[in-house]
Amino acid sequence: MYLADTNIFLEALLEQDKTGEVQSFLEIIDLKTIFITDLSLHSIGIILHRLKKFGVFNSFIDDIIVDGVGILSLPPEEIKTLDLIADEFNLDFDDAYQYAVAAKYELKLISFDTDFDRTKMQRLEPIDVL
Repeated sequence: MYLADTNIFLEALLEQDKTGEVQSFLEIIDLKTIFITDLSLHSIGIILHRLKKFGVFNSFIDDIIVDGVGILSLPPEEIKTLDLIADEFNLDFDDAYQYAVAAKYELKLISFDTDFDRTKMQRLEPIDVL
């Protein structure tokens, strides 16, 4: 089971360098084994709306979220501990949130963000899973 970081989905949605890798990951891996945080979902919405890519966001919801990628979050009492994670590994809020969710639910973290390489959790890229 996997937690896909925000940048995984944005890579494909914005048609960046590793779009093919992400598309293969999403086609080959059962979507029901992939999760996204509520923070990632909202961040993707903010970015795509800022870029006026409303249709891209709606297609993402229909094709990825509705079809099976689960959404996970942290309860408020656990959000209060993100400062400890951020401080320990020198992460910003969103990375600490991703790390905490992956740890809580015992998921493998899929991300292009090398900041996670400073943590105790092994970061994978989509190509590593394929």
